[in-house]
Amino acid sequence: MPTVKISRRSAAPDGRMPLMEHLRELRNRLIKAILGLVAGGIVGWVFFGPIWDFIKEPYTRIPPEHCIAGKCDLVVHGIFDGFFVHLKVALIFGALISSPIWLYQIWAFVAPGLYRRERRWTYVFMCAAVPLFLAGGALAYMTMDKGLKIFIGLAPGDTQVLVGVQDYLGYAQAMLFIFGLTFELPLFVVMLNLVGVLTHERIRKSRRLLIFGVFVFAAVATPSQDPFTMLALALPTVVLFEFAELIAFVHDRRIGRRPIEHESLSDDEASPLDLAAIDAELEKGERRTR
Repeated sequence: MPTVKISRRSAAPDGRMPLMEHLRELRNRLIKAILGLVAGGIVGWVFFGPIWDFIKEPYTRIPPEHCIAGKCDLVVHGIFDGFFVHLKVALIFGALISSPIWLYQIWAFVAPGLYRRERRWTYVFMCAAVPLFLAGGALAYMTMDKGLKIFIGLAPGDTQVLVGVQDYLGYAQAMLFIFGLTFELPLFVVMLNLVGVLTHERIRKSRRLLIFGVFVFAAVATPSQDPFTMLALALPTVVLFEFAELIAFVHDRRIGRRPIEHESLSDDEASPLDLAAIDAELEKGERRTR
């Protein structure tokens, strides 16, 4: 007789698993995310030329008076820098194009611990997370040259600035991922509200502290820490948090219109028994037997 293999997830629909099962699940999710990153990195290595031209474009827009013969070129300092430049550019590109994969793996690791009603928001998370991450990366790319111009422009007029390839790639990588991941924070606020962890009232009361925290985070997290880059990160993030608060307000108002009876229960929880009604039915049954 053939044996039927039951998956661990179907065997534990409520997401409760032993510690070792959680560790195995984390390992599997990490492996899938790394494979997506490697696949994207291979594509980035193959198409290194156009990708490199695209990444270094912001640097070519710095003031030419600080460049050698009016031409702004990056400098390779070591013998092995060429290899590491190829590797880093491939990984940056791979992380960007594989963002749907590793973002999904993050959510898929958390989702089994949610109730069935809360898991329905998986598609909402994925449909919003990827565009937000890419939008943050695009905004970082458009503002990179502004920060470079500010600091390179501070160099004395009779000097020439030589920027190493590794330094520039580190700056570009930090800008892309800090902007991209910061744009995800309002989405997590929305998801916490949708699953009932964070209410709109709490978000509203913490609005001023939240806005202040966004500006402090932008001032600390941006690699160049210049005022323009800080505002370029902080202002759109505040706008996104305002949209997140609006979505939380609409959601809580819609929930408030539902009948309050048993609304705090999840789809996997049973409603409390009406003991009075059960006693009445038992009494009726005893009278009939007499």
